[in-house]
Parts: sequence; C-alpha cells; structure tokens
Amino acid sequence: MKRLLKQFVFKYVGSQERTLAPTNSHEKYRKSGLTEDEARSIRGKIRKAFEEDKIYRNNTLGLDDLSDHIEDNRYKVSQVINTYFSKNFYSFLNEYRIEEAKYLLVSDPSLSVKAIMYEVGYNSKNSFYSAFKKITGCSPNDYRNAANMEFVGQHEVQLA
Repeated sequence: MKRLLKQFVFKYVGSQERTLAPTNSHEKYRKSGLTEDEARSIRGKIRKAFEEDKIYRNNTLGLDDLSDHIEDNRYKVSQVINTYFSKNFYSFLNEYRIEEAKYLLVSDPSLSVKAIMYEVGYNSKNSFYSAFKKITGCSPNDYRNAANMEFVGQHEVQLA
C-alpha cells in the first residue's frame, strides 16, 4: 500500500528522481547487511553497465544477467535498485530503454519504430508501446511527430 501511495504521489504531485540516499520504505532490507560503501559501489557498477555498456539493449536481460555482468550478488543488486533508485528492476530497465528509444526516434528519422524497438532491447511491439506510453504519455510515432514539429518550429524562428 505504501508503494502504491508513493507512486501516486510521484505521478501526480512531482516527478520521481533518482537519489543517492536510500528510501525509507524498504523495511524488508533492514537485516540485509548491505553497507553504504557496498551500495555506493554497486550503484556505480549499475550505472556503468547501463550508461556505458548499454546492457539494457540485450533483449533477454534479467536481474541475474545484470548481477553476472557487474559481478555482484543478485539480492544486493536488487536491493540497491529498489532502495536507491526507487524502482524495481524492470521499471529501471524500461526507463533506460525508452530514453534510448526517444533519442533514436528524434536523431535518426530513417529508422522505423520497429527497428528502434529491437535496437533498444524489446521483442514485443505491445510491450514497447506500453512502456513508451507509460513513460512519455504518448506513442513512439506521436513522440517523433511532436519532436519533428518542434524542430521545424524552432528552425523557422531562427530563419526569420
């Protein structure tokens, strides 16, 4: 219930930001033994795996694969994602995939939405469209069209 209330508050009151401080809502981790130094190290490895290695592009990626990639305990990795990023693994994964999809939709108009879907790690059109709409509020095609309209509008202003 706390998690649902928290999601509601973030959605309708303010945006949910990634934080370096742990959230207080995870009593289940009270006895886990994860130290602040370990958590900081794992956070850094997770960020590197996603931002530099772009591990999210693997269409079969799961928590075990991430744990193997960063060579750390699966339960501690899960705890860090849940506590320090305030998301579960799949929400975290989808966020990175959709950010990459948004970039590709705008930067490379020659790529089809389906090609982008595969490029960022989705196998299913329904899953991709669902995640995209949940995160952005619109479909990939609408996002691309809106971005192109904004670019055209800015370009016309600069020419005037």
